Amino acid sequence: MTTNFLTKEGYDKLQEELDYLRSTKRQEVAERLHEAMEGGELIENAEYEAAKNEQAFVEGRIQELEILLATAQIIEEGGKAKKNAPIQVGSKVTIKEGNYEADTFTIVGVAEANPREGKISNESPIGKAILGHKVGDVVRVETPGGAYNVKILKVA
Repeated sequence: MTTNFLTKEGYDKLQEELDYLRSTKRQEVAERLHEAMEGGELIENAEYEAAKNEQAFVEGRIQELEILLATAQIIEEGGKAKKNAPIQVGSKVTIKEGNYEADTFTIVGVAEANPREGKISNESPIGKAILGHKVGDVVRVETPGGAYNVKILKVA
């Protein structure tokens, strides 16, 4: 199985979602299904179909989360990097591309990547390119839109 890298915060957030889906959401969907079945003809009952679809989605998400959490490896986020240590999952990195402003983000696993929150995936073009590099390195990033270079300014 593939290892899923998660921060402690990301793990806890996904565990909360799983707990909610198993307890509250599953029960809500079951009640909707029950009410829809009492609503008459199941063949033409749109509410019943909607509830069945939601039930399938909820059960699929529960399975996905169970697998993700079972194969999770908790990573340390920044702060504990040794001086001049190579970039790894959990590193907080500051890079600069050409004349653009420097950009800081944390490298996380795919499951909790969220660029708006400053978390990029270790499997993204930038994440893949800079893993294993150190402060001062200039790294070529290959993207579907073309390649560019970034300089690594800081790693924590």
